[in-house]
Amino acid sequence: MNTQTIGFIGLGNMGGRMTRCLVDSGLTVLGYDTDPERARAAGAQLADSIGQVAVSSNVILLSLPDSKVVEAVVEGADGLLRHCREGQTIVDLSTAAASSTMRLSGLFAARGVHYIDAGISGGAAAAEKGALTLMVGGDAAVIDGLNWVFGPISSKVFHMGDSGTGHTTKLLNNFLNAVSLAATAEVMVAGKKAGLDLHRLLDVLNSSSGVNFATQKRFPHIVDGDYLEGGLTGKLMSKDVVLYIERARELGVASLNASGPLASFGLQVALGYGDQISNKVVDAIGDMSGGVRLHDGTKKRLGDST
Repeated sequence: MNTQTIGFIGLGNMGGRMTRCLVDSGLTVLGYDTDPERARAAGAQLADSIGQVAVSSNVILLSLPDSKVVEAVVEGADGLLRHCREGQTIVDLSTAAASSTMRLSGLFAARGVHYIDAGISGGAAAAEKGALTLMVGGDAAVIDGLNWVFGPISSKVFHMGDSGTGHTTKLLNNFLNAVSLAATAEVMVAGKKAGLDLHRLLDVLNSSSGVNFATQKRFPHIVDGDYLEGGLTGKLMSKDVVLYIERARELGVASLNASGPLASFGLQVALGYGDQISNKVVDAIGDMSGGVRLHDGTKKRLGDST
């Protein structure tokens, strides 16, 4: 058993679940969040400051909303750059801009600190089970040495290349996720208005060329009123689409398919669903289509006999 203390900054929807998996595996986690109750709820030892985490941990994990927050945690007056020391490893599990990640990696490298970017996929359900997929950028030898950290939180780890490649891969994945979710939501609203049996429509889609993650894993629940609460919010999905567009611009890639999900999740936010799970985009589209809802208000989970 590794007896090192892991520092964890950002114990929200995903960070809290990952922390719980680390703690349940027997590891000691020193956690910091703007809401101290989150550290206690996740089973972590409570840190009073970012500086305390930096001083007390050789490996520090970050799970934060975006690059602006990451930069504040790193470069702030009590930030990681001020307190870091040679030989430490910092793993950023946030969905962040690759350009910011690469810049911060250079600042840490000048201090002898390894900065690893690790995009995560699988949502709250996979985080709960310690079955996330990690897409990781940075030094291969350092990443290999993190197996004891990644093991309790993930089932698959892919080394994508140098600094920034993990976060770039995450943005590519999230963009496809946004496209399929928004497009499927629109199709399901159209199916409802056409009077189709929505379960049968999903059976057709899942047996045909329109099949995707949303048709397989999300809408079989949503049509029965279970929105799978606890996952990525509409605001965060909208943010991720914008990050993808910015990365595509940096790479010189024509982003011809971004307008659909950008409009769909922007609509979700504008109609007041932004802080709810991104699956609520179907209700936003339904609102603009005559007040359509896919279900009759009776929530039923898959497997219910009634």
